Amino acid sequence: MRTVAVLNLILVFLFSMSSCNQKETVSLIVTNGVVNTIDADFSKTESFAVNNGKVVAVGTNEEIIARYKAEQTIDAKGNWIYPGFIDAHCHFFSYGMNLQQYADLAGTTSREEIYERLKEHHKKSEGDWLLGRGWDQNDWPDKGFPDKTKLDELFPDVAVYLIRIDGHAAWCNSKALKLAKVNVETKVEGGDVLLKNGKPTGMLIDNAMGLVWQLIPEPGNEMKQKALLAAQQNCFEVGLTSVVDCGLPKQTILLMDEMQKAGKLKMRINAMLSATPENLEYFVGKGEYKTERLHINTIKLYTDGALGSRGALLIEEYSDDPGNKGLMIAEEEYYDKILKKAFQNNYQVATHCIGDMANRFMLNKYGEYLKGKNDRRWRIEHAQVINSGDFKLFGKYSVIPSVQATHCTSDMYWADERLGEERLKGAYAYQQLLQQNGWLPNGTDFPVEDISPLKTFYASVFRIDTEGNPKGGFQIEDALTREQTLRSMTIWAAKASFEENEKGSLEPGKFADFVILDTDLMDATPEQVLGAKVLSTWLAGERVFRINP
Repeated sequence: MRTVAVLNLILVFLFSMSSCNQKETVSLIVTNGVVNTIDADFSKTESFAVNNGKVVAVGTNEEIIARYKAEQTIDAKGNWIYPGFIDAHCHFFSYGMNLQQYADLAGTTSREEIYERLKEHHKKSEGDWLLGRGWDQNDWPDKGFPDKTKLDELFPDVAVYLIRIDGHAAWCNSKALKLAKVNVETKVEGGDVLLKNGKPTGMLIDNAMGLVWQLIPEPGNEMKQKALLAAQQNCFEVGLTSVVDCGLPKQTILLMDEMQKAGKLKMRINAMLSATPENLEYFVGKGEYKTERLHINTIKLYTDGALGSRGALLIEEYSDDPGNKGLMIAEEEYYDKILKKAFQNNYQVATHCIGDMANRFMLNKYGEYLKGKNDRRWRIEHAQVINSGDFKLFGKYSVIPSVQATHCTSDMYWADERLGEERLKGAYAYQQLLQQNGWLPNGTDFPVEDISPLKTFYASVFRIDTEGNPKGGFQIEDALTREQTLRSMTIWAAKASFEENEKGSLEPGKFADFVILDTDLMDATPEQVLGAKVLSTWLAGERVFRINP
């Protein structure tokens, strides 16, 4: 009997060893998490296995450990795991360049504060230009546009160019205007040179900005690389693993591709093309370009300017500026030419539309090419103010409204002044827009807004500012639910770029891009969402950020 017992023990040992040897070896196993897969059922699980940069299986701890052994195992310690967040509309490269070159003017509450920041920046900067970005006159006691008087006094020997927070207006000094030969007779299609007492004030709106912008020296490749890496690091820190960079020139896109192939730039980027002749000739005719990190399949257009600078194109005049209906950036023939080329080459089009007239014009213009229901996924970027009769056009032509929820909570303090009570009902109407096609992508438009996707979640769901105002939320009936918001930042954001089969959810076969948070976004209070921490960010199964490493 003793011999039989010993033999049984040996058999059990051999069986266990055999079972262990039969386990599939993977590069990474993540256990003990609350894994929000963002699959079709919005299901949750505990663990998943990763190999060759992709998810191979998801399941319970027991299921994954029984089937796989790993070179690296991560214990999530009960924290919450989400697919890597995707910013469906931002300016990734510009943000990085701002970090290198520009005085940060965001959050300033007066002209005097701006002047102090500019003086400090000028001490550290070199060259013949003083650049800044982020001012917003709506945050000042006097909400009128500034002029060049004080800039001339403080900085007579350098050209000053200060971009408004929305990127649709620039505040310049006399030297910058002189270099650009801007005077009282200067006229620009799709732009405006503001005058006072028959002289330029220093304010340039929309296309008029280019008169000065084109004179600013082009930064070298070394600075551009530093900018891209700085932007990447900051994005990883907030849980972003993919971005849609809206409107880039050829050389910047080629630099991104080069850095990605060299392993320096890891961020996944959908690079929308600026609609320059060079881009259209070099990229569009060749069709879609795609690697695991870079995707080129979209042309970025502009129909109008911004609401904050009164350049948004409206059907009726501004409530606080009688006689002004805003600006249309180009003639109709310009859009026809590019839409035709995009349609013929199976390219997406993504058009900036803020005002209700801009949205109406472009939705109908899209309709001339799309005809009806389709899967072209042409996009309206911002879709900010929609006439009540035009919402249906998004569904009629399968046009995707690409929204940025933090615009709502940034603009709500003064949007009623621009639009009036009745027109405001069709503004920032994300739930109404969602219902047209059943899905929409969400982003930040950084550096216009903060880069954090958690603030996108906060604004989408609660529709309040960081102080908790207004009570009950701004036009709360148009808030997105928590589930809708998470989808808009992950799988729907991927879908907006034709990438839903490779990322946006934690499912087998997709990239192992994920973020570990210390907070359950599906149950957190507004305060808890604002205080949530990204513990680590992973891209293709590689950790690219860890808090307090």
